[in-house]
Amino acid sequence: MKFGEKSKFFVSLIAGILSIGLTDAYAEEADRESIAQVALLQSLAQGYFGGTVTAKELISRGDTGIGTFEGLNGELIALDGVVYQALGDGNVIVAPDSTIIPYATVTFFDNDFSVKLKDIRNKADFEKVMNEAVKEHGVNSFYMVKLHAEFDSVLFRSEYGSEEPYPTLVEALKGKQTEFTEKNIKGTLVGLFCPNYMGELNTPGWHFHFISDDKKKGGHILELSLKEATAYLDKTDKFTMILHDEPNFHKINLKKDMSEDIRKAEHDTKGKMQK
Repeated sequence: MKFGEKSKFFVSLIAGILSIGLTDAYAEEADRESIAQVALLQSLAQGYFGGTVTAKELISRGDTGIGTFEGLNGELIALDGVVYQALGDGNVIVAPDSTIIPYATVTFFDNDFSVKLKDIRNKADFEKVMNEAVKEHGVNSFYMVKLHAEFDSVLFRSEYGSEEPYPTLVEALKGKQTEFTEKNIKGTLVGLFCPNYMGELNTPGWHFHFISDDKKKGGHILELSLKEATAYLDKTDKFTMILHDEPNFHKINLKKDMSEDIRKAEHDTKGKMQK
């Protein structure tokens, strides 16, 4: 081999080694920079409350997020690598590793940027500020938000579990939804923003859960207010979906439009649902 050929060979070899290292580093970063979603909100809306993914498997995909449990038995809050289960009576437990998860979204939370909050009178105020931040940083990305604060007021809901054959999500909530209002409570809001193109896989916009500092109270947020706080956001540009390897999951007609049911489940109090 001539000197020029040797030089080219060693340059190619070094470039190859560097590219392998960069690929490995990118893979690690990409895994961390991913929203991992178990099943679809649309499958949950149609009454698929079963599953094959466990709480232990879920937390291997992300340390922060939201979801629910087998049978729609309460609300899921993943925070700092722990899966919490807000039960129908409003109390919170740490979910056992073997607990089945029919639907959830998680990520490994990184503080990419923050937003100062002041005089937030209601959830609409909060979403307006969050939407302005999303518009500034890119409306077609995913965002996980984490907000620790003393809330003037939080209205949150959970639900008691249903038995098979499962009803739809709205029908289950009509009969089993429970609601709680807490005043001057310290806790953490965990929320997810999905871009508009996610309408057939999730729901566009924001979805918030809450857990108190003492880890005794929590659920899906219906309303809130606070005087002052800082929200931290993790911008994410990768999406991974984990589907259930279970026959009943594949019997669901996922072409069915469940957007109105999802809207009710996300925003309506029990009283509104029963009208």
